This record gives sequence, C-alpha cells and structure tokens, in this order.
Amino acid sequence: MNVNQSAPPVPPFGQPQPVYPAYHQSGYGGQPGSTAPPTLYGAYNGPVPGCQQTPPSGVSRAPPSSGAPPVSIAQAPCGQGAYGQFGQGDVQNGPSSTVQMQRLPGSQPFGSAPLAPVVSQPTVLHPYGPPPTSAQVTAQLAGMQISGAVAPAPPTLGLGFGPPTSLASASGSFPNTGLYGSYPQGQASSLSQVQDHPGAQPPQRSAPPQASNLTPPASGVPRMPLMTGPPLPGQGFGGPPVSQSNHVPSPPPQALHPGSPMSGLPGPPPSMHSSQQPGYQLQQNGSFGPARGPQPNYGSPYPGAPTFGSQPGPPQPLPPKRLDPDAIPSPQLNELPPQQKTRHRIDPDAIPSPIQVIEDDRNNRGSEPFVTGVRGQVPPLVTTNFLVKDQGNASPRYIRCTSYNIPCTSDMARQAQVPLAAVIKPLARLPPEEALPYVVDHGEAGPLRCNRCKAYMCPFMQFIEGGRRFQCCFCSCINDVPPQYFQHLDHTGKRVDAYDRPELSLGSYEFLATVDYCKNNKFPSPPAFIFMIDVSYNAIRSGLVRLLCEELKSLLDFLPREGRAEESAIRVGFVTYNKVLHFYNVKSSLAQPQMMVVSDVADMFVPLLDGFLVNVSESRAVITSLLDQIPEMFADTRETETVFVPVIQAGMEALKAAECAGKLFLFHTSLPIAEAPGKLKNRDDRKLINTDKEKTLFQPQTGAYQSLAKECVAQGCCVDLFLFPNQYVDVATLSVVPQLTGGSVYKYTCFQVENDQERFLSDLRWDVQKIVGFDAVMRVRTSTGIRAVDFFGAFYMSNTTDVELAGLDGDKTVTVEFKHDDRLNEESGALLQCALLYTSCAGQRRLRIHNLALNCCTQLADLYRNCETDTLINYMAKFAYRGVLNSPVKTVRDTLIAQCAQILACYRKNCASPSSAGQLILPECMKLLPVYLNCVLKSDVLQPGAEVTTDDRAYVRQLVTSMDVAETNVFFYPRLLPLTKSPIESTTEPPAVRASEERLSNGDIYLLENGLNLFLWVGASVQQGVVQSVFNVSSFSQITSGLSILPVLDNPLSKKVRGLINSLRAQRSRYMKLIVVKQEDKLEMLFKHFLVEDKSLSGGASYVDFLCHMHKEIRQLLS
Repeated sequence: MNVNQSAPPVPPFGQPQPVYPAYHQSGYGGQPGSTAPPTLYGAYNGPVPGCQQTPPSGVSRAPPSSGAPPVSIAQAPCGQGAYGQFGQGDVQNGPSSTVQMQRLPGSQPFGSAPLAPVVSQPTVLHPYGPPPTSAQVTAQLAGMQISGAVAPAPPTLGLGFGPPTSLASASGSFPNTGLYGSYPQGQASSLSQVQDHPGAQPPQRSAPPQASNLTPPASGVPRMPLMTGPPLPGQGFGGPPVSQSNHVPSPPPQALHPGSPMSGLPGPPPSMHSSQQPGYQLQQNGSFGPARGPQPNYGSPYPGAPTFGSQPGPPQPLPPKRLDPDAIPSPQLNELPPQQKTRHRIDPDAIPSPIQVIEDDRNNRGSEPFVTGVRGQVPPLVTTNFLVKDQGNASPRYIRCTSYNIPCTSDMARQAQVPLAAVIKPLARLPPEEALPYVVDHGEAGPLRCNRCKAYMCPFMQFIEGGRRFQCCFCSCINDVPPQYFQHLDHTGKRVDAYDRPELSLGSYEFLATVDYCKNNKFPSPPAFIFMIDVSYNAIRSGLVRLLCEELKSLLDFLPREGRAEESAIRVGFVTYNKVLHFYNVKSSLAQPQMMVVSDVADMFVPLLDGFLVNVSESRAVITSLLDQIPEMFADTRETETVFVPVIQAGMEALKAAECAGKLFLFHTSLPIAEAPGKLKNRDDRKLINTDKEKTLFQPQTGAYQSLAKECVAQGCCVDLFLFPNQYVDVATLSVVPQLTGGSVYKYTCFQVENDQERFLSDLRWDVQKIVGFDAVMRVRTSTGIRAVDFFGAFYMSNTTDVELAGLDGDKTVTVEFKHDDRLNEESGALLQCALLYTSCAGQRRLRIHNLALNCCTQLADLYRNCETDTLINYMAKFAYRGVLNSPVKTVRDTLIAQCAQILACYRKNCASPSSAGQLILPECMKLLPVYLNCVLKSDVLQPGAEVTTDDRAYVRQLVTSMDVAETNVFFYPRLLPLTKSPIESTTEPPAVRASEERLSNGDIYLLENGLNLFLWVGASVQQGVVQSVFNVSSFSQITSGLSILPVLDNPLSKKVRGLINSLRAQRSRYMKLIVVKQEDKLEMLFKHFLVEDKSLSGGASYVDFLCHMHKEIRQLLS
C-alpha cells in the first residue's frame, strides 16, 4: 500500500464496525456520535477539548457481582442448611487469646525510640476540595476515649485484645472465650457510652467551618451527605469497599458543634450529646465471649473498673439515659450477671464509617466523567456511579489497582507491606453510555508488536526517527515500523494519525487475530453448548428435570450472538445420565430424536458425531420433541446413583470430535458414588474444624478432577456446574473442573420448584445468554522494574506467565500480584499491559488489549495517598481464601492481621505528624481497612458458625476467588437500606445505614443485600398501614416469616419496595432470593449474621473491638 495514500486500511474510526455496529466515536472519522460520549480528542495537533462537565445522562450500573446463589430457607427437613443458614450457637472458634499472634516474615521491627502518634497528611493528589486534615481516630490511652484532653502516656500493656498472657476478664467471672480474649483485669475501656434508641433518626450534622485556624473533626466523625465545605479528613478516595463478612454496631451521628475538635487537639471537649438527642447504646463491644444483645437499662460503667493509662483523666459526663419502650429485646440479656453488663464507652460514630466514605465519594465524584488521560489517577469508588472517558488508560471497569502510585524500590515496598496487585476483568460489561472497545483489523500482517518482549502497540510506545522506528515502552527495544504502518510525526513527536488509530490513543481496544494466533494454524469453528442433565431419582422427584426441559425450549432462542447477527452461530447437544450416559441424535432430517446409551463409563467415548451438535433453528422440531420426552422417559426411575467425571469426559470428547471449543452445562444432584472414574466418598467431618487437618476439607479428594480439568482446558471445554444437593456433595472436589476451566458453580440446596424456580431459571438464563470468550490465553506484561509473580482466579496455568481459560465471561476477574525486580523511575512510572487472546461467540479469533500507566514514588506518603482499600481487600480475601488450602485457618487469619498492622504501623511511623501514642491514626485512603478486614476475618470460610456446612464454605471460597471489586465490597460489607425513611415518591435508592443491629429501628423495615442474599427485615412496631401496604395483611403477627415473594399491590409503597428489590437484583449477576425476616423470629439469627459491625456468634470481633485490637498491634510494632 502507498504510505501517502489517504484512505486508511481499516474502516474510518467513526464508522460502524461489523462487530460493534452501534459504535460511533464522535471524535474519530468526523462523524457525529449517536450514543457515544462527547468528543474526547481535538484535531490532530490541536488541544484536547475539556471533558464534559455535565452529569452523565444515564446512571451507569455497577458491574453485576457474581456470587453464591441466595439461600432457600424454607426447607427445614433437609439435612443441610442452605448457604447462610447459620444457626448462631454460642460456638467458640479459634484458640483463646493466650496464643501470641504470628508476625509476617516481612514485617520489620521498629526502633524502640518513644513514638509520636502519626497523623495522615493528605497533601497533593486530592482531586477536590482543600486538603483535609488527617484521618485520626483518637484512641485515648489505648482505650479510645474520646475527649478534648491531650492523651497521657500509654500503659505498657496496651489493649487486652489478644494479650500474650492469659488474664482474667474485667468482670472477674468469665474465662477468655473470645477470639482475641477478653479485656484483662484493670483495663476496662473508658469509652464514652451511648444509649440505645432504635427509633431515633440520625440528627443532621452541621458543616465544619472553613476557617483555617480550626481543625475539622477527625476522620471517623460521620456527617450527613450533601454537606457543603471541604471533605472531612477521614473520607478516602480509595476504591470500593471490599470483601467483608461481619461488622460492628454504630449509632447514628450525633450533632457536633461546628469545628469541634477531637481528642488530642486543643479546644473544648466536643459536645457528644445534646440533651434532646437520643443516642444509641454501643452493642456487643464487650470482651470477646459469646455475643450479647443490647442492654437498654445499663446506665454507667462498671464502678470498679479503672480507666486505661497511667493517670486517670477527668470523669466523662455520661449522656442522659434514654429508654425506648420498643427497644429491641435481647434474649441473652437476662443470662448475664449484673457485673458483666459493662460497656466500652466508645462512640461508634467517631470511628470511620463505610457509609459516610461511600456517600462522600458519590457526592464528590459521581457527577464528573472519569477521564483516563492522566497517569496514576485513583478512580472513584466502585460504589459510585460514574462515566468513563478512555483517553489512553484502561477504564477502572477493566482494571483496578491496590495502589496507583507504587514504590520505586523493593525495600520501600517491603517496609510498607502494601500488596501491589491489579484486579483485571478483561471482558467486563460496560454501561450503555460507554462504547465497547474498538476493533482494529491490520489484515494479514496482524497486530504490530515489539520484537523483543512481544508487547502490543499501545499509546505509550515512542515513535522516533521521523516515524520510521518506535521504542518499546516495556523493554526499551528499538523496532522498525513496517512500511504499511508508517506515518509522519508532528512537531511534538506524535504521529499525525494518532487520534485515528485506537491502539495509539485509547487504553482498551481489540485486534482481529491472524491465523498465526489460532490452534494448529486453523481458524476456529464457532463454539458449541452441551446440556448434560442428571436424570437420577432425586432430579426427577424434585421436579428439576421437567422444569429445566420446559425452560430450554424457549431459552435456546437466546444463545449469545455476535453484533447484529440474525441468529447465534453456537450449536447445541444433549446428554442425560445417572449411572450410565444417554446421547441424543437430534439431526434435522429425523422425525423423532434417537437415543444411544453408553454404559461403559470407565472408557468413555461418544457414540455419534453427525446429529449430536446441531443448529437450533434447523433442528427446532426434533429438539422440542426430545425435551418433551425426557421427563416422561425417566419419570419412573429408581436409580439413585450418579457418575460425574465420565459425563465431563463425554462432553469434552464430543467437542474434540467436532474440532471446536465450547461449554458444558452440567445439572447435578448428588455425591457421585457409582463405580466410575472420579468416584467420591462422604468425607464431611466437622471435628476437623480448627485443627491442622481443616485444610483437607477444601482440597479435592482425588487427583482425577485436576487431570480432567487440564484436558478440558487444552480442548477449550469450559464447564458450568449447577448443583442441587439435599446433603453433602463435596463441592470442594466437584468445583475443581469449573474452577480450572473458567466456569461457574451455582448451588441450590434442598431445591424445591415452588421456592427456588425463579432463582434457578434466572441464573440459568443469565448463564446461557452472557457473552463468553472461549479457548482464551491471557498474559500480563509490565515495564522494566516490576513483574507479575502471582495470579488468583478461575483458570489454569501450565507455566508461570500464561493464564489459560477454556472460557471467560464478563463476570470473572483475574487478580495479579506484582513484585519488584529492579528499581523504578519516578519520571517514567510503571506500565501494565493485559493481552487476552480468545475466540468470540461467532468463532472469530481476537486479541483484547488493556493498558494502564501508574505513578512511582520515593516517599511512602505518596503510596498511602493513592491506595484503594476496596481493591486491597479483594486481593487480601483471595490471598487468604487460597491460603486455607495449605495452612491452618488460624495461621491465615494471623497473617492477615499482622500484614494489616504492618501497613498501618509503617504509615504511623513514616508519614504521620507526631502525636500521642494513645492516638490511632489511619491513612486517609485506608481508614476503612480495619472494618473491612474484620469482615474478611469473620467470613464463613475463615470463621464458620455452627450451622455453616463444609460445602457452603467450599462454595463461597471458590466464588470469591473470581469476584470483582464491587462484588467483594458488598459481599463482605452488606448494604442495609431503610425503606420507610425516604419519601414514598422518591425513585432513588434510599441512603444506606451501617450494618449493625444498633441501626435497626423496630418501627421500620429494611432491605439487606450482599450480592447473594436479600433480606427484608420487619420491625415489631411497624405501623399497621405500612404492613397492609407491603404484605396485604392487617398486622405484624400475620406476616409469614420466610416469605420469598411480596404480593403485587397497587399502592405507592408496595411499588417502591418491589421496584427497589428488582433494581438491586439487576445490579448483581446472580439472582438474590428474597427472605422476609420478622423481628425476634428464629430467622433473625440468620439475618444478624450479615450485620457485620457487630460481634458474631461464631466468635468474630465487633468493629470497635477489632479497631482496639489493631491499635494495640500497631503500638506493639512501633515499640
């Protein structure tokens, strides 16, 4: 081609592509954009126009989270509770506090010089408002006393949250039963007590004054949204909240006098309570024994308890006692001897609130588009709705990092202990307002790459010598530019066609791959779907087979298709099985389907090739006939035994014979105990919990499953498993093949058609219709100085660099950890390039490229200022959940706590301004790290309650492994939404409250969701009109507990509640089954399991207690 020829070799950038027909980019090719965001680029050499300042037109919905299916509760007779059905017995998990916490090998001892407390200094990179003061959660003398006095010197012992020695409890009458032990004698905490008033509304908080001589309230002090003035110091701009499972109670905000200082700062003590203000009693913050309920009548601290510290401070005035006749009763209240009813007088509103941080980020960053042109920008939180404009770096919907400013040296990284990781979602779905990645076709030459490191052409490559050569930004190698790709440079050294080429101007784009990128140098055939249905007695009896066959008749019309294709190119096949396998010939020329039985399951083969995989539209009549006949054929079966491995082998062999990739949809009901390869035995043993052998519960029973998965990956055979168990099925073993092939697992315990039909069919429709990339290989390249060393997710790796995925969908993430192998340069920063080679649903081989540039720093403060806590928690949860395969759970928990303490101690030592050692000082972007980490530690995998089954733990473990940041955020710290506080006519989501029992008012109803479960909690004093409007019954007592479908009523409140439930479900990739929970009902224990700021009945700490413990750990490191 002539280099000066004007016509570009590909369609002009603005024209609709064959693949993504609706894409118009208004800056490319000169065409006005119809749906795409406004112009991102100016003329070739002109200035880039400013980004659009108006709020986005549509609300971009957060990427749905993949997670475990919600529970079916109504099945008491079943031997195994559904996931989440944790009966909350007072079970002590974990050794008592006499065991010393283990330190990370990497954590470094700190000098013994006296320690000044550290104050976070958010300077520079804050995207809005004047720099806030540091987030200081002041723990006065380790007891976290909130006052105006300067903190005296700390006691040597610190908090009794896991002391090295065994100490009597504060009451003197109960042993150290909790996870970290109770507070030792003589260390009753002196935290300002707050009284419980469930019906109180949070009072409005006044804005801090703008005057420069006043310090705004310290970080944790929550304030109401929409407040004017600079953001409070504690509000971080880090990422979304992350995986948690249980949290601490927090009362509603008290009104603070404008600018009232927190403890440790000069000035009058803050007015914590005005006389009219009802407070909330701090619940479940005592020593770590069995959880106790609220104690409405307890008015003052235990008289004999000394205060923390060497010198007693002035007595704290207690708030006026407020008793609410409707206070939530606590069944355990009367079991306590009077002297045990002590409380920490700590104000939960003075510790960082996830709700406040999320609300502030939405207000500050939700209205402006996030433009990716600047290196190392921290994106808005995942809980914020925002539009992305790609100007050279990949959207945060594709890649999120734990830090956007990474240390220049490995020594700095080792000192801080902040993991350097990226959570990558290569095929993430985008909101309709954002354009899909542009597809580039370079013809037979294929994509342009660096000759040495094989990185793909991207916006960071440097063209030199008048455009005839380019220098690789990853390895610095100088490469020749092929003649057909040559273009002149402008006066700035940029190619004049840079804005016409996606690979030179965008962070994410796709290349059409040439035959060199295909297996056996042959272009692939379109993929196939094979439906493999268990027809044993359990599957037939439950109604599953009939329901599934009926649904497939219509669902096959909605197979994924490419662009605007008339019909899907995917072919389908059908197999049924119990102890033997039945294959079906559904060739279009047949009048009736033909069945072939293979009973030799030890040596599996496919008995027919022609007629097994067919085009749906051609064989429609025969397929419908087959789906009508299957339930009738097996209606009288008495066969209870099933096989498993031979079923997957059969599907894989069928795909191999057809020379295509594809997906198996396996519908399975019981432990495979029939004589066949992969036969399993029941090895469920609760006695192994908290022993060194507990890890075996998470490991597969036999190596046959891993070998099978390896063969499946080689063939591009992805497996999605739908489980319908009535008892133990060994999820840890059965999920190995889906896990290693990039598939999904769905679990419906004690499946009943009337209760679980909606959830199963919704998940099935989503799973069949979603866009999938097949036979994929992903590689992450980095610029010199760092390299990818570790990978987490649902995939297989046969070497140290290539992530192999038989299938990859838009819900799955791959998490990558990086380590230093050389010094980085502050000027050039660090680069990541994720390249995914895959086969599309139409059989087209493609490369999807995502590029991201990060900053590098020589100051630790810059690292801490640019972290994203939500991504950090996503990484830490996956690291811990993989750790349980090889280490005792206690070791995994201790490692997490030690790492978190090291991260915060390093900040305190190196970045914060001097202050009393009694102050707990958290980095602005990490002030939610303790609350979120506590949720991970209390999750079912790391600290199971008495009712959590082994299968539930294995199921959640593999689910979290491939969750994205938004999913782990809501999974570990659930959303709790009050439904009657906001106006009925309001169409927006009501503001959330903190996940604690103290936030529940018994005159209200609340929705709680965590991505897998959805609860509607009804207080006992809800107005009769509200009950009538929502449930169509006349009183609270007539509401059916465990109800899963609300009546469709024609009134504003009913429409609002049902609309909100539908909108929450639409945000998640798995259908959340609704469970109605009445206050004081037996189901309430299940609901309270998700109130993660409170102490959990399995022994997990409350948020307040864990914060005290982290403070003590940090002080030990610093001393």
